[in-house]
Amino acid sequence: MIIEREEQVTEAVLSETGQVADPRTRQVLQSLIRHLHAFAREVRLTEREFNTAINLVSLLGQLTNDNHNETRLIAGSLGLSTLVCLMNNGITSANLLGPFWRQGAPFVENGGSIVRSPTPGAPLFFTGRVVDGQGNPVAQANVDVWHASTRGLYENQDPTQAEWNLRGRFLTDAAGIFRYRSIKPAGYPVPAGGPTEQLLKVQHRHPFRPAHLHALIYKEGYKTIPTQTYSGDDETLESDSQFGVTRDSVGHYVLHENEPAPDADVQGQWYSLEHTYVLEPGESWLPTPPVSAKSRVAAVSMTGEPRNGS
Repeated sequence: MIIEREEQVTEAVLSETGQVADPRTRQVLQSLIRHLHAFAREVRLTEREFNTAINLVSLLGQLTNDNHNETRLIAGSLGLSTLVCLMNNGITSANLLGPFWRQGAPFVENGGSIVRSPTPGAPLFFTGRVVDGQGNPVAQANVDVWHASTRGLYENQDPTQAEWNLRGRFLTDAAGIFRYRSIKPAGYPVPAGGPTEQLLKVQHRHPFRPAHLHALIYKEGYKTIPTQTYSGDDETLESDSQFGVTRDSVGHYVLHENEPAPDADVQGQWYSLEHTYVLEPGESWLPTPPVSAKSRVAAVSMTGEPRNGS
């Protein structure tokens, strides 16, 4: 089509999608084109703004590598990740995957520790229970777990942490239980230096995420769910920069001050946390790992200094 007026552009692009064989692919592509063009018309996008947008999108790709995923990070900061999760799962145990899952964590026996190098923090003994929609235990479910240190860094961001520190892979027992020892995590700011930082700053939003524990739970015959269990006393629960906190995802830590810990080497205060995860029938599949390797340099804060969070 030879374009004679503005309105014909959308018509011309849509006409080229008619040969897409898969109906769902065609539907998604056509809707994307219509909404993208409608957005540009609604705001009367200028050429300078379009140039800036192209540069930002390019930067998303340039900053996404084997130890950092800027694209998934900005999707969370726009609320898109949570929207897609809730559209497909409702208010259930499912939550954000986040940008820091690494596939292939070492297998750990139930009750074992995922602390693989000296890591400051109060000892934590976590008990998870995996059940189906009727409350029956789901045995032999695979559970990948991971979380940040009290410095706010995942091991892939922090060269000082051992490989796979604060990460592990478990199988639920006959009662649907998995247990592990770790340290109580802290909240942290999202990584700096990219479009996500710019997005938060222009909205005058803080960059922090409430402290949380990740799990990715999967078993044949059940829908795979990523989860995050948030600390109920975190001051940023209501203003999570990634919009991830749902009512069912809030956990409640119990402080133990004068009780013997499950492991005899723990002296003084320690924490316990119990949480139940519900699986629904469906497809078991693994998402593309957002990261796959450790960084050789420490993360940098929004001020340009080595930081306590990432």
